[in-house]
Order: sequence, then structure tokens, then C-alpha cells
Amino acid sequence: MSELPFLQSATLPSDAVEVGRIGEAWGIKGWFKIIPYSADPEALLRGGSWYLLPSEKGAKSFFSGTVILTVKQARAHSDSIVATAGEIPDRNAAEALRGARIFISRADFPKAAEDEYYWVDLIGLDVLNREGVSLGAVKDLMSTGPQTTLVLSQDVDGKAVERMIPFVSAFVDKVDIQERRITVDWQPDY
Repeated sequence: MSELPFLQSATLPSDAVEVGRIGEAWGIKGWFKIIPYSADPEALLRGGSWYLLPSEKGAKSFFSGTVILTVKQARAHSDSIVATAGEIPDRNAAEALRGARIFISRADFPKAAEDEYYWVDLIGLDVLNREGVSLGAVKDLMSTGPQTTLVLSQDVDGKAVERMIPFVSAFVDKVDIQERRITVDWQPDY
């Protein structure tokens, strides 16, 4: 960690969510670009503490394990976000972070509005139709322009079956995060 002597080792929180990665250095005063994984990166813009893990591929990282970064400021800039952190004094240190994966504790996310959900909270929920028939579990979500689509996976007679259900009020009756269930107006043969 000689290139980044100011980074402290940390333990990744059990509720950590990967929200983006660090891009190139921005300016000469230690700012860096962030490539967010969400179109609405409010959790990143709030600053606070970010947990970094080295890139899984690409250039060699200048740190290993999990480190913590104390964000002083983060703001939207063009198609990315730029940020500065107390541990990053100059452009060289910012460039050394390039490719690092950014994680934020789920507890630090802003509270979602009523009838709004973070995708990470929907992954793994069981989906049942109005008759109580299981349609599978949410394995992914897909943005299809004007709407989001639930991608479900279910084992039927030893075969993996995938279903897609638009995540819109016309088909989704209820989302119950506590019960880990989504009720939909959808039939297994659709």
C-alpha cells in the first residue's frame, strides 16, 4: 500500500452493496471520476464512507483487501460523478484508485419513497400470483426503457425456467419486503 499510504484497512459491512467503480483522476487536487451502476446514484452523492475493493480485472491495484475512503465531496458531472476524499491528497493518489470497486452499506442508502424500491432489495424475493402459485424468485431486474422488468428463475421438473414480468402496477399487486414476497397478476403459462 506504499502508493496509497493513507488508506486504512476495513471490514466490508455484511449489508454492503456495490454501487460503482472509480474511473480516472479528475484535475490535480485529488479528485476522481466515479462510474455509477445506477441511473440515480443518490447514495454515492451523499458522501460519507465508501468501502473499496480492488478491481477484479485490469490493471494491478495499489491496495489489497477492503479499505475505507472518507468522502469529502461528491457531485454530478456530465455523465459521471466526481468526488474527493480526505485520504487522497493529489492526482497520483487519485489515479492509483482507478478501477477500484465502491461499496456502500445498505443502511446508508436514502430511504426509498412509498411504492419505490431499490433493486437490491427485490433480488431473491419470491413471486406468487393471486392464486398463490409460485412463479419463481427474482434473480435480476432489467431496465427496458420506460419500465423495469423482473427476471425470475424457477426450477420446474429439474429444468431452470426463466420468466419476465413487467414491474408496473398493472401486474404487481403488492411488494412485501418483510415477508420477502411479491404478489402479481400473472399466470405461469404467460
